[in-house]
Amino acid sequence: MLRNLTLPLAMALMASPAFAATGPFFSLKNTDFIVLLGFIAFCAILLYFKVPGLIIGMLDKRAEGIQSELSEARALREEAQSLLASYERKQKDVEAQAERIITQAREEAASAAEQAKAELQRSIARRLAGAEEQIASAEAGAVRDVRNKAVAVAIAAAREVVAGQMNAEKANALIDASITEVDAKLH
Repeated sequence: MLRNLTLPLAMALMASPAFAATGPFFSLKNTDFIVLLGFIAFCAILLYFKVPGLIIGMLDKRAEGIQSELSEARALREEAQSLLASYERKQKDVEAQAERIITQAREEAASAAEQAKAELQRSIARRLAGAEEQIASAEAGAVRDVRNKAVAVAIAAAREVVAGQMNAEKANALIDASITEVDAKLH
């Protein structure tokens, strides 16, 4: 109730410049008094229809709406922060996984390089061994060819020497000696 009276009292105090008018104040001929009466009637009508209560109710509803929007905004902010933290964790996990993949790929590349290097060394060793075998075979073939040529030359030289020294009588004696030797070995 006191709250309802404070508004008209405050308005009456604000109307104090009306006291500066000339003539009797409480006369219906004084326009300031008529304005004051109209103002008081207006305030009374506002109080009768409980307009201040309605305005306060609307302000309270608005304040409650703002409060609920603020709490909803806080909840959304907390949810957004949790989502952000979740995505940051996922990003760190993905970065760690990518680092592991890169490390593994580097290790596999190094291993493949080592295997290729070892395979190249084995291939070079096989080719060197094959080349050495070919060289040894060619050398043995050359030695055989030289030896065969030397034997052929020696046989030809011996034939010429023997043919030059051999006469019919020596040839017959050699043939008889060979037949006797073969006959002794076969029986």
